[in-house]
Amino acid sequence: MKLISWNVNGIRACVKKGFTDYFKQEDADIFAIQESKLQEGQIELELEGYEQFWNYAERKGYSGTAVFTKIKPLSVKYGIGKEEHDTEGRVITLEFESFYFVTVYTPNSKRDLTRLEYRLTWEDDILAYIRILDEKKPVILCGDLNVAHQEIDLKNPVSNKNNSGFTEQERGKMTDFLSCGFVDSFRHLKPAEEGAYTWWSYMNKVRERNIGWRIDYFITSDRLKESIISSEIHANVLGSDHCPVALEISIS
Repeated sequence: MKLISWNVNGIRACVKKGFTDYFKQEDADIFAIQESKLQEGQIELELEGYEQFWNYAERKGYSGTAVFTKIKPLSVKYGIGKEEHDTEGRVITLEFESFYFVTVYTPNSKRDLTRLEYRLTWEDDILAYIRILDEKKPVILCGDLNVAHQEIDLKNPVSNKNNSGFTEQERGKMTDFLSCGFVDSFRHLKPAEEGAYTWWSYMNKVRERNIGWRIDYFITSDRLKESIISSEIHANVLGSDHCPVALEISIS
């Protein structure tokens, strides 16, 4: 099974920059996006052979997620069942016969860290939600998790220490998450690979010089790790300040 996740930073803009060509080329079984930045009815994507599931933020032009799947899910859930989190369209859960697929767009704690306290509450709540799913079936979680977990996961760890996305608190929450029976698929297969990033600032020539962060993930239940075939970063794909990430896994 081939799975793709991409923070498109505005699906309408990304469509104008080649989204559909990439989508067709990859021919994924399940394709998730984050930061769709639209409301219902603002776009019609012709994705033949796929069912579409969208979760919109109440705030216009903000956040939002979607999942496009060839495989009909048994059930679909929007959000995690907590009102304080579920107005921003950040989570979609699809239940399949042998696993749950969850796409997540984690809140940014903001440059001045004014949203860090909320972010840490979110981390506790999303972990609790995923652990409940994991008790029933294995979980495959993907998305923009807005954290570079280890120093190897960004170009300049020293200068970014205590910056949003690389605070000790955010990194610690990722450590806590993985310690509860989950695995970062990319680092599972490539623990020492450097220069592997999924997001780059729009500042001049930053992407060309590969000054980036790895903040987009495929995380699986630990009991699925031996089924992981590949976990890749498609850094050459433009259209957003993030690039797509891909997971190939032996699961049905």
